Amino acid sequence: MTDVRITHIGGPTALIEFEGWCLLTDPTFDPPGRRYGFGWGSASTKVAGPAVAVAELPPVDAVLLTHDHHADNLDDAGRALLPEADNVITTVAGGRRLGGSAVGLSPWSIYSLEKPGSPALKITATPCRHGPPLSRPITGEVAGFALEWQGQEESALWISGDTVLSSDVREVATRLDVGTVLLHLGAVQFPITGRLRYTMAGPDGVELCELLRAQTVIPVHYEGWSHFTQGRSAIEEAFAVAAPEVRAALLWLELGIPKTVEV
Repeated sequence: MTDVRITHIGGPTALIEFEGWCLLTDPTFDPPGRRYGFGWGSASTKVAGPAVAVAELPPVDAVLLTHDHHADNLDDAGRALLPEADNVITTVAGGRRLGGSAVGLSPWSIYSLEKPGSPALKITATPCRHGPPLSRPITGEVAGFALEWQGQEESALWISGDTVLSSDVREVATRLDVGTVLLHLGAVQFPITGRLRYTMAGPDGVELCELLRAQTVIPVHYEGWSHFTQGRSAIEEAFAVAAPEVRAALLWLELGIPKTVEV
């Protein structure tokens, strides 16, 4: 087991620190108030700013970027800090768009990082589907990331990424032993597409967690933007009727406050 310090900065953005490693997920640091277009007539307004400023971040070893083409996962201020990170890990399409030293991973491919004094870090890209069936040509490529390191091979730390609950995502539970998950929820919807959802709702998260059997489930990316249709209360209602072990695994992080989690 390893003590991992996790700071939920807001939206999908989290700082993950352990064994000398410092990782940042989906950097979003713009101030609130701006409306961003996501293409095909969809848009969202950022309604909350980051709980930690860019200037307060420690040196970042790697940015784990689930996708680069939606501003709620990479906004202007987040994009500006990418060159300061030693590594940027993202999707294949994102790697092409970002260029430079960005590394694009296809689903189930693996990338390893090493640094003196820290255990080698194995990063496995996991599949996502950011919308209903056949929506990938419109919504684009998205990835999740599973982190494993020496002594931690049987209890991965998984960032789900923006996704609905699909057969590919369920496969994570059969291919990986997940101890802790940063679970992207929020049940994203847009007026132009009606009842179609683009990320998991609370009941979807419960179903996935019943398959994963993770010991810690940390909701992220359910607040801070106008396109979320489910916040904390709706997620809590869904988990309240889950199996006892799933209810017990749910852990809310106070924005901006580091929390040490045993992974």
